[in-house]
Amino acid sequence: EVQLQASGGGLVQAGGSLRFSCAASGFTVDDYAIGWFRQAPGKEREGVSCISGRDESIYYADPVKGRFTISSDNTNNTVYLQMNNLKPEDTAVYYCATSPYWGQGTLVTVSS
Repeated sequence: EVQLQASGGGLVQAGGSLRFSCAASGFTVDDYAIGWFRQAPGKEREGVSCISGRDESIYYADPVKGRFTISSDNTNNTVYLQMNNLKPEDTAVYYCATSPYWGQGTLVTVSS
């Protein structure tokens, strides 16, 4: 069974940091592209970052470039998203996914 278990959300002040983990089971992350998405209140869901485990190509959405870093750990079959210098506009429910599978949403709230 394919499962994605996300963790790492929480409440943080602006300028702070959080790290998301997306632990995969039922497949090997090194063979797939794993992405992080978010949906802020009143906004469309948007892609945040993506990593291809096979070729290690990486994508970042413009609003998070220079602040977020995505990485994969093949030993633990886990993808991480390190989020630094968080801003209030980063407040959203975040999801990890590899099509067509989605992990559970986890809430990030960034206070001013």
